[in-house]
Amino acid sequence: MSTPTTSVLVVNSGSSSIKYQLVDPVGGDAIAWGLVERIGEEMGSLKHVTQDSTTERELPVPDHGEGLRRVLSLFEAVGPDLSASHVIAVGHRVVQGGPVFDGPALVDSHVEQQIEELSPLAPLHNPANLTGIRVGRALLPDVPHVAVFDTAFFHHLPAAAAHYAIDREVAETFKVRRYGAHGTSHQYVAHEVAAYLGRDVAQTSTIVLHLGNGASASAVKNGHAVDTSMGLTPLEGLVMGTRSGDIDPAVTFHLMRNAGMSVDDVDDLLNRRSGLKGMTGQNDLREVHRLVEEGDEAAKIAIDVYAHRIKKYVGGYAAVLGGVDVIAFTAGVGENDDIVRARSLEGLERLGIEIDPVRNAGRKKEPTIISTDSSPTTVVVYPTNEELAIARLAVDVVEASRA
Repeated sequence: MSTPTTSVLVVNSGSSSIKYQLVDPVGGDAIAWGLVERIGEEMGSLKHVTQDSTTERELPVPDHGEGLRRVLSLFEAVGPDLSASHVIAVGHRVVQGGPVFDGPALVDSHVEQQIEELSPLAPLHNPANLTGIRVGRALLPDVPHVAVFDTAFFHHLPAAAAHYAIDREVAETFKVRRYGAHGTSHQYVAHEVAAYLGRDVAQTSTIVLHLGNGASASAVKNGHAVDTSMGLTPLEGLVMGTRSGDIDPAVTFHLMRNAGMSVDDVDDLLNRRSGLKGMTGQNDLREVHRLVEEGDEAAKIAIDVYAHRIKKYVGGYAAVLGGVDVIAFTAGVGENDDIVRARSLEGLERLGIEIDPVRNAGRKKEPTIISTDSSPTTVVVYPTNEELAIARLAVDVVEASRA
């Protein structure tokens, strides 16, 4: 791999982890990447990977500041050297941009304050994202920092898709609407898959299925999002590893009134003890498939529910789009689980969706068409690359600020 003329350090700061990647925004290569885990626990772990080596260490990481300092020291000790890599921006993933941000933003104290004010809409994510930004700006003060928001791609959803049918004043006062999530991935895949197929994204209707431990669907018409499955929070929509997805809101009232659960109890149930984990005890689909093979009836039902929910969204979004040209599977499950892909689209031939079982078989590390030649809708497995998307958006913001 040739030495890039510029690079972007992409940082995804979680509540107890820091994921990072040094990206060549032009060539698209990951120059180096790593992960800091178990921040704040008695013993943390670091993994730093370059083109030539992998470095792993177990040591205390008391806070994010120390975590990022350790990351920078690894770049210094084992490379690649950040100065020689010409880092022109640090791109930070931020989950919730609320009604404020419809695109990436160059970070200053005002942007930091706005991200903090939006934390009630994403209490599990925004505070951690903001910590990463503040620590990053303190340790790398001479490099522009850019916040890239998961919700930005869905900021301009049509009113029919964005609004909930609740009291208007309550909705406006407490900023209740559909914000979506995984927007950076959905935008990247919708545009890249169109280019891969030789189509003009401005004339293409696409359903993107981002299936991982978190999972979401989107309807993208002519390059713009017109609907998405996640809502005010990432809880709504598809069945996920630990999240329930769509559920009757009255379930919460029922459990609070009859099971003695508190608001926090129900929150924990629906976000951490539901989905595949709630139905089977396992949140990893590989383990759920293993249980199915062993004859576990609960696991079989879980797969049925998982695929059924995806199928409902595919059918609904085909209607919203007035017909669909492309369906794209992406993320960990979408790229690697041929059973889920097949089950999610089986029986949809009358909608113009036909999967070729031979093409669909196995994991897909490269863009792959898995529909039949005669299928009116092209079905593609297209690996997502959120880090590259964040890097390129960060470059656009920095260049615009200098124009």
